Amino acid sequence: MSPKSTLESVQTREGDRVVFDRHGAVGAPAALFIQGAGPTRADDPVTAETAQLLAARGFQALVHDRIGRGESPAAGPIPLERELDAIGALAESAAGPVVLVGHSSGCAIAMLAASRVERLAGLVLWEAPLGQFPDGAPAWWAEVERHLDAGELEQAVAAYMVDMPPEWIEELQRSPDYPGLVQSWIPDGEALAAVESRGAAASIGELEVPVLAVVGAETFPGMGAAADAIAAAAPHGLSEELAGAWHSWDPEAMSARLAVLLAG
Repeated sequence: MSPKSTLESVQTREGDRVVFDRHGAVGAPAALFIQGAGPTRADDPVTAETAQLLAARGFQALVHDRIGRGESPAAGPIPLERELDAIGALAESAAGPVVLVGHSSGCAIAMLAASRVERLAGLVLWEAPLGQFPDGAPAWWAEVERHLDAGELEQAVAAYMVDMPPEWIEELQRSPDYPGLVQSWIPDGEALAAVESRGAAASIGELEVPVLAVVGAETFPGMGAAADAIAAAAPHGLSEELAGAWHSWDPEAMSARLAVLLAG
């Protein structure tokens, strides 16, 4: 029999309704997945499979539609504080120890959200793009923000996706939510700029839980160095390589690694 999976929602203090899939039983050690810019639950089969595999191992996994995406709709710009508040509410709903699992820019959000999670058991950060912008994340984000403030959403998408593979942008342009979807990327940009501006140590240097910075076996230049720097900034940091390619992990490998962390 497949582990139980339920569709649920939480209401945040900011008034947002956040829809999520709960895989496994309430109270079991949980992985709370934090997507980067773009994906919804419906178009992220890798995370869904990872969550199902974790539940099959006896753990709990929460996969939510971030505010302004999928079944967690919200109009207009989404500031970082609302996303951090959502993560806190989701973690509370787990009713047990929680490991935050960030993907890409979701890593920076996870780092800033750690203090909102009362029963934090660890951070797992997959290919955090810190230190990857030629002039630094604060300058990159200032350019994106300039277009957002001017209402130039297509230009904001292009500025956000600078130096990324063109096929990624082409895929975004096929979305019915393009270009307004960039407004749900504001937490990503604000988080990346904040973490780089103050340094990783200021965000995770006092965490007394494992911090695992992970890259795929095939990845982009600089990702390994970023993982090493994150691991060095945490008292209990580790930098590892797992099966995966081009910014996406292998579900079996990731679920196995998360299970080891959650069991501890």
